[in-house]
Amino acid sequence: MPHFNVECSENVLSQLDAQSLAEAVHRAALSTEHFAEDNIQIKVKACDGYFIGGKRQDFVSVFASILGGRSAEQKTALSKAVVLKLCELLPKVDRIHVNVTELQKGTGFSRSQL
Repeated sequence: MPHFNVECSENVLSQLDAQSLAEAVHRAALSTEHFAEDNIQIKVKACDGYFIGGKRQDFVSVFASILGGRSAEQKTALSKAVVLKLCELLPKVDRIHVNVTELQKGTGFSRSQL
């Protein structure tokens, strides 16, 4: 049930289209072997207004929400796998980062539970 929300500067999508970006994050997450492929969800959103480090520069920010229970090492491995994959595909983008947060079981609800 990991959710990955990817935000990037609009110029990033001229280097790598949104679908390819989503698929890259998917492959990286799957490579950690922590998640079932059917459960991985990725959404990509380009930002047209941003100011980073005092100027307009390209970025990719990945916000991962996963169920709790994984070790710090597993979360770091996930972050690193995604960053490495994106650095490989977007060598001109200096600002690439991943933030992993944990969701508590029993605090959310989805249609599949109806």
